[in-house]
Amino acid sequence: MNKTIWYVTKYFSPKTATSPGGRGWFLVDEMRRADYQVTVISSDSNNLVDLPVLKEPATLEVTDGVKIVWLKTMKYSVAKSLRRILSWFHFEWNLFWLDKSQLTRPDAVIISSLSLLTIVNGLLLRRKYSCRLVFEVRDIWPLTIVEEGGFSNSNLFVRGLSWLERLAYRKSDAIVGTMPNLAAHVRAELGYDRPVHCIPMGVSHEHLSDVAELPHGYAERYLSSEKFKVIHAGTIGITNALDVFFKAAEAMREHADIEFIIVGDGALKASYEKQYGELPNLLLAPKVSRNMVQTVLAEGDLLYFSVHDSKVWNYGQSLNKVIDYMLAAKPVVASYNGFPSMINESGCGVFVPANDVGAVVAAILDMKSKSEEERRLIGGYGREWLLHNRNYSRLASDYLAILFPDKSE
Repeated sequence: MNKTIWYVTKYFSPKTATSPGGRGWFLVDEMRRADYQVTVISSDSNNLVDLPVLKEPATLEVTDGVKIVWLKTMKYSVAKSLRRILSWFHFEWNLFWLDKSQLTRPDAVIISSLSLLTIVNGLLLRRKYSCRLVFEVRDIWPLTIVEEGGFSNSNLFVRGLSWLERLAYRKSDAIVGTMPNLAAHVRAELGYDRPVHCIPMGVSHEHLSDVAELPHGYAERYLSSEKFKVIHAGTIGITNALDVFFKAAEAMREHADIEFIIVGDGALKASYEKQYGELPNLLLAPKVSRNMVQTVLAEGDLLYFSVHDSKVWNYGQSLNKVIDYMLAAKPVVASYNGFPSMINESGCGVFVPANDVGAVVAAILDMKSKSEEERRLIGGYGREWLLHNRNYSRLASDYLAILFPDKSE
């Protein structure tokens, strides 16, 4: 009999008519292709993706053979709000009372954070079904809100989340993280070692095939110059640490043959445009849809990535942006102080210290000094490494070995 897996998470990005899906979808779809029965249980309160409009407390849909149970849950529009936390509790309440008798009994349950509260339901499910419980960490909480959200470690909410986090690390049968150095964090929290597995972001067939042309006139207006193009593509917000990008452009304003292009939108775009909009070597281009990102990146000579200096990154990163950059087969310069991975492993670029404008300028000039053939080879290393090491078929196979370590099963 085929094994059954439940993937339980409040936030899930399914395959839709307008989206190929997110990491969770690609993994469970590959597990289904490997002849496992997969049921996803999630909420309809994720405002970042296109989800069905629910009329019932629970709605079952089947997408490409994967069962998805959507639980109607309180909505919210502001991430840092009480309503978001209430939505977490609402999801747990609905999950607890969900009629599970119509679902195939699980052999393994994956509890994927966020939210940390779901580990309580996960422990109850393991007890009820005598199944294997895997705790998956996609975002390290409460560390993230302490480091980047302004919360104190003594905050009662933070202390409660810390207790749940340690409970999950202690009681789960296996720990999976998207970040490569999560084991160091688990050790720091527990005071002892536990095996921690890394199943990071990856590349799907849809990523490779779903590439669209840019709107008429876009390339001509923003990407047509013969200059050396340094491109950043993505959200222009406080978490993206783009001050260094703009200051590097300002420091290099006399380099007439180098152009800085930022593609995207966000809360800080107007502010940056007001402060740096007069720079002759800077272009702020409009946001494009996800399936056009590769078309934009293909026009760059060097791709730029940055994050703030934060303890969160001590445990590594697995970000869609880095996946996109490496897939574009272009060299990358990353302003990043955290645990290094991907870029250094593949040899497709360099890490420079976060918040160091001089280091970014030096890295740009060094990459520009190389021949086009050298840059083509460097960028190609990233794409080749990514396709070999981060395809979702391989990642799902690795995940299944964690879920069912006894092959005799």
